[in-house]
Amino acid sequence: MKIIIAPDSFKGSLSAVEAANAIDKGIKKAFKQAETTLLPIGDGGEGTMETLVAATGGEIRKAKVTGPLGNRVEAAYGILGDGRTCVVEMASASGLHLVPEGGLSPLKATTYGTGELIRRALDDGFTSFIIGLGGSATNDGGAGMLQALGMGILDAEGDEIGFGGGALADVRRIDAGALDSRISGSTFLIASDVQNPLVGPDGASHVFGPQKGADPEQVELLDRNLAHWADRIEDAAGIRLHDLAGAGAAGGIGGAFLGFFPVAMKRGIDVVLDYIQLEEELADADLVITGEGQVDRQTAFGKTPLGVAQRATSQNVPTIILAGSVGEGAGVLHDYGVVSIHSIVTGPMTLAEAIERAEELLEVSTEQIVRAYFHQNIKIKGRLVV
Repeated sequence: MKIIIAPDSFKGSLSAVEAANAIDKGIKKAFKQAETTLLPIGDGGEGTMETLVAATGGEIRKAKVTGPLGNRVEAAYGILGDGRTCVVEMASASGLHLVPEGGLSPLKATTYGTGELIRRALDDGFTSFIIGLGGSATNDGGAGMLQALGMGILDAEGDEIGFGGGALADVRRIDAGALDSRISGSTFLIASDVQNPLVGPDGASHVFGPQKGADPEQVELLDRNLAHWADRIEDAAGIRLHDLAGAGAAGGIGGAFLGFFPVAMKRGIDVVLDYIQLEEELADADLVITGEGQVDRQTAFGKTPLGVAQRATSQNVPTIILAGSVGEGAGVLHDYGVVSIHSIVTGPMTLAEAIERAEELLEVSTEQIVRAYFHQNIKIKGRLVV
C-alpha cells in the first residue's frame, strides 16, 4: 500500500511540512505497513520557495529588505538544485505575516522589499527566476518593486512618489528606461493562480483589498488609484493592464511584471508539481491525501488540493482532502476526482483552540479516515484491500 501525502500549509497553524508529518503519523497508526511518500506543497504563496528548494536539493539565502510597512525585515530567496534558478516568494518580503495584528494598511504598504530581493539575486548573478505571488499585504500595483529596481515613478514636481497604493494618485510620469537593464536579459516565470484584472469589480482592490485591511471607501480609492497607475503605464510602455487577466495578482504586482518584465505566467500549483515530479510517484500509488486550512469553491480555481487531484485522477489514483474547515461549494471538487472531503475539527471548539490543536486534529482525523477507507473492501487500482 503506497499513499502520497501532498498537503499545502494550514495557514495560521501548520506549515506544509508539519501538515505532511501529522498526516503521516495518522496513516502509520492505521496501517504500520503503509509506504508513504511526503510531498509538502506550496501553490505560489507562502511555502512555495521552501517546497521547491527542498524538492531539488537547493539552498536558501537570507537578506535584510524593506518590509511592507517600511521597516527592515529579514527575507529570503531560494536557489534550486540546478544552481541557476532563483525563487523569490513575494510574501517573504511583502507578506501579510510581516504586519502586526491591527497594523494592516493597504494605502501605505509597499512591494519595495520584493524588488530588493530580486535586485540582490541579480547582484548574485542569477538570470532565471521563479516568482511566487500570493499572501501579500500590498495594493501598490508593484510600484514599490519597480522603484527598488531603479524605475523612476515621478510626481508633478519630478520627485519619487511615496510608498503604497495611496500614493499612486500622485504619479505623473514613469521613467521606464531607468529600470535595471539586467531584467531584460533574464527570464521570469510567474507562479500565480489569480486571473483577476487590475481594476474594476473583479480587480485587485475590490476582490483582495478587504483582506488586506481596506474598508469600502479605501477599496474605491485604491481602485481609482490603480486605474490611474495603469493609465500611466500605458503611456510609458504601450500596454493596457486595466482588463488584462493576471494583472490584479498580489495587489497588482502581476501587472508590473506583465508591463515591464520578460515573463510567462503559470498556475502556481503546476509550477510546483512539475518540480516535485508528482507523476513519477503516482505511478504505483494507491491513494493521495492532500489538504489545506480552508477548502471551498475557491479551491477549484487552482489551489493545491485541486492541482494534486487533477494529476492523481489522470493516473486513476483516488484523492482525499483534509481541511481545517470545509466551506460552501467544496463539493465541486468531486468533479475533479476527489473521493471525499473532510474537516479535521472533531467537535465544537473555538478557532483559537482548533489552531492550537491542529497537528493533533489532523493526525487523529487521518487515522480514522484511512481506517474507514481501507476497511470497506475498496478496490484500489485493481487490488482488493481488506
